[in-house]
Amino acid sequence: MKKSPPVDARRYSRRVVDGVTQTPSRAMLRAVGFSDADFGKPQVGIASTWSNLTPCNMHIDELARWAAGGAEAAGAKAITFNTITVSDGISMGTPGMRYSLVSREVIADSIETVVGAQGFDGVVAIGGCDKNMPGCMMALARLDRPAVFVYGGTIRPGTDNRDIVSVFEAVGGYARGTVSEQQLHFVERSAIPGPGSCSGMYTANTMASAIEALGMSLPNSSAQEAISGQKRDDCARAGAAVVDLIKRGITPRQILTRRSFENAITVVIALGGSTNAVLHLMAMASSANVKLELDDFTRIGKRVPVLADLRPSGRHSMSDLVAIGGILPLMKTLLKAHLLHGDCLTVTGATLAENLRKVAPYPQGQSIVRPLRDPIKKDSHLVVLYGNLAPDGAVAKITGKEGLRFEGTARVFDSEEDSLAGILSGKVQSGDVVVIRYEGPRGGPGMREMLSPTGAIMGKGLGPTVALITDGRFSGGSHGFVVGHISPEAALGGPLALVRDGDGITIDAKRRLITLLVGAAELKRRRQSWMPPKPYARRGVLAKYAREVSSASLGAVTDLPQAPTRRAKST
Repeated sequence: MKKSPPVDARRYSRRVVDGVTQTPSRAMLRAVGFSDADFGKPQVGIASTWSNLTPCNMHIDELARWAAGGAEAAGAKAITFNTITVSDGISMGTPGMRYSLVSREVIADSIETVVGAQGFDGVVAIGGCDKNMPGCMMALARLDRPAVFVYGGTIRPGTDNRDIVSVFEAVGGYARGTVSEQQLHFVERSAIPGPGSCSGMYTANTMASAIEALGMSLPNSSAQEAISGQKRDDCARAGAAVVDLIKRGITPRQILTRRSFENAITVVIALGGSTNAVLHLMAMASSANVKLELDDFTRIGKRVPVLADLRPSGRHSMSDLVAIGGILPLMKTLLKAHLLHGDCLTVTGATLAENLRKVAPYPQGQSIVRPLRDPIKKDSHLVVLYGNLAPDGAVAKITGKEGLRFEGTARVFDSEEDSLAGILSGKVQSGDVVVIRYEGPRGGPGMREMLSPTGAIMGKGLGPTVALITDGRFSGGSHGFVVGHISPEAALGGPLALVRDGDGITIDAKRRLITLLVGAAELKRRRQSWMPPKPYARRGVLAKYAREVSSASLGAVTDLPQAPTRRAKST
């Protein structure tokens, strides 16, 4: 048998630091702490998303030091660099939220830029807030150098198990008159006790779980509190693991296969995770050159049940799940039921099945994760809808508690701000389908999350009797009868742009249909008078994003290959 050639552990860094011609490079690196011996070691970039602007990331500088220490103890030279983060929870409901999804692309681009420019042989990426995680993963997939992702960890619940969603819903309760000003201030002061990402199965914990299921995090990385010895140990082990991956020549695209993405979708469904997982997993798959489509979520969702009773639609926090063993026992249950592909490679160098071999089941008597024989919902809560309102698809989050069908009359708003004002002022009534449009990837631009409107609906007690649809998207903390990612979006002339107040709309999760009850002839007349809105921005990052971003049905990515242009024939 022909032997494989030995792995060059310094495949990238030697181009930067070896030889006479790279003397200037070594001179620069000596100033930042390199010794003679360091130039002969593989270099590991530690991509940190540290910032003190949000609880999700305020502790990641310490975690980066632990990861760097783990890499150096394993024989590498670690170099730490930062990328950005923005806070959805802080910018929610404001114009600043337009930058949230944009930040995913900036994070991916910046990590790719630094690692590519500096010649790192491997990468540890540490993310906390929602867009950090897919942004990091997109960069790791593009670069395809040995890499491990580390989740910054979940926040502990606040007083009376409150969290950030409790605050948004308290605002609606204040408008309704069921929450006093004093109570609102108490919720504000007590809901966010310290570092870590939002405490339910919202987008951050959803994506951390998905990445672990993909095989790109060490086992249990997704289910640890931000401030814990387990999380510090996770970081140190990740630093050592990436050095092992370098020596073995294992890269992300060997791990990120279609079967591993199917594993991630399965785990997200079982956990009752965020609709944002659809958008982000498609974007990550695109970066890894793996074909993943909206209909894959439907196909897998028909056979995978919702098992975890976690917020926002359930009762428990991520800390409760951590206390009973995290997602590993759940994954072992799914594997035994042949719902996961056990042969997928992971960053441990072993397969998923090998990683799960010694995992113990959940403790007797726990009520957080149901057995397969008694699911919360027998199929997926992530429902892909089509119809004359969404020819290219839309994504609903239907746990079953909202019912499976809603028929109502349209209450149309052309921005998130207008919708929130309408909800809080009483303009929105029972039986309405709140339509929020011109909030898609291009129209927003940036596809803002609608946590403020959905939180206000819940706080005003309208959750059981009002639906909400949008070409924007939802926070993982949103719940109720909600449909987002409607494509084509309104700003591109999608059918959502033609809806008027009072139109009938039917949402049928069982038949997977979203229908505007208006005849084709009338819609044709409306289209003739429709004018596209003026762009929100003409220069800068938002304008650039709006020009480059794809449809939500393709993951809202900005680096799809351009169609080749024909050369003009010479005369």
